[in-house]
Amino acid sequence: MTENVYESPKSDLNNGDHQIAKLTTAQVLFSFHGRIGRKIYWLHYLALYLVALVAYGAIFAIIGIDPENQSSGIGATIGMIFLLVLYVLFIWTSLALSAKRWHDRNKSAWWILIALVPLIGPIWALVENGFLVGDAEANNYGLPSF
Repeated sequence: MTENVYESPKSDLNNGDHQIAKLTTAQVLFSFHGRIGRKIYWLHYLALYLVALVAYGAIFAIIGIDPENQSSGIGATIGMIFLLVLYVLFIWTSLALSAKRWHDRNKSAWWILIALVPLIGPIWALVENGFLVGDAEANNYGLPSF
């Protein structure tokens, strides 16, 4: 009798079955392929909003655009072009983050359009993307990332 009945059970927790995809920051922000979890989604969205808020505030402060006065001139025109470029970049990264989050839920990125449904759409998108857990294993859109 070589088995010790008083010994604690042993398990192999690192069995290598779980593979994880590692995405770079550029892939997370600009690519529509792959998957991201809730943590990456929230951290990048909050950072994106913070950067946009600071950038918009800085542009308005530096160029001196007064929304009530409708400033004109070359400085205001350059500032508005820069704001437009930032806005397009912000929309692109927001869509890329949402697409990868929908992929993590094993749904097509076309589900982004659910947010266009009045009242219930944005709530549905917030719950699905922000609070529900994605697939733990590989799904139709690839391996999970951390």
